[in-house]
Amino acid sequence: MRLLLLSNSTAPGHGYLDHAREEIADFLAGARRLAFVPYAGADHDGYTAQVSRALTPLGVEVTGVHAGPDPAEAVAAADAVFVGGGNSFRLLTALHRHGLVEAIRTRVAAGAGYMGSSAGTNMACPTLRTTNDMPIVQPPTFAALGLVPFQINPHYLDAAPDSSHMGETRAQRIAEFHQENDVPVLGLREGTWLRADDARLTLGGVAAGAVLFERGSAPVELRPGTELTRLLTTTALFDAADR
Repeated sequence: MRLLLLSNSTAPGHGYLDHAREEIADFLAGARRLAFVPYAGADHDGYTAQVSRALTPLGVEVTGVHAGPDPAEAVAAADAVFVGGGNSFRLLTALHRHGLVEAIRTRVAAGAGYMGSSAGTNMACPTLRTTNDMPIVQPPTFAALGLVPFQINPHYLDAAPDSSHMGETRAQRIAEFHQENDVPVLGLREGTWLRADDARLTLGGVAAGAVLFERGSAPVELRPGTELTRLLTTTALFDAADR
C-alpha cells in the first residue's frame, strides 16, 4: 500500500502543494494518470484545474473524476488517486453517493498510490470522527476508506498560552474522542505528512512534526523522520454507531 497523507495543501509563503513538491514528485514517480477527487469543494472544475496546474509539470495527466459518467471507472483507470481538501462531511457524502469508497479501496489495494490533503487525509482513516469541519451535510455513515487503522487530525493546532479563547483546545477535543473510542489519533501540524510504502509508515515535513495521542497515555511529540509503522497494526475500537 502506497500513501501520502498531507496535513494541508497550502503553506504560508508557498503556492498550492509547493511546500511538499519534492515529496509529491517522488511519490508520483512512474504514475502517468492521476484521478483527482474534487468533491470536498463546491467548484469541481476550478478545483481540478488548480490541481492540474500544480501536478502536470510533474509528468502526470490529471483527470477530475466528476468529468465523466462514472467516477468509479476513472479511479479504476488511474495510476494514482488524489483526494483534495475542503469540507470532509461533503466529501464523504459524495464518496458514498458515487460508489467511490469501494472503488478507491480496490484500486489502492491493487497498487495505485493514494494521496490526500486535509479532508482527503481524513478519508484515509477508518472514520470521519477526528475532522475539524462543520457537518454542512449528512453523510450516510461516518465510516471512511479505512486505508489506515488509526485516526488523523489534520491542521493540528497547539494551544496558545496567551490566547483569550475559552473553548476546547484541539488536545481536549481529542481527549473527548478517547472517552468514547480506543484508537490512536495522530495530530498532524501544518506542513507535515505521512508516507506509507508497503508496510513502512514514516512522518515527514517541517520540524514542528506531529503529536500522537493514545487512550490512557500522555501525548507524545514526534519529529520528521520518525517511523510509525506500528500504527499500521492498530486494532481500532470505536463506538458501535460507526459500524
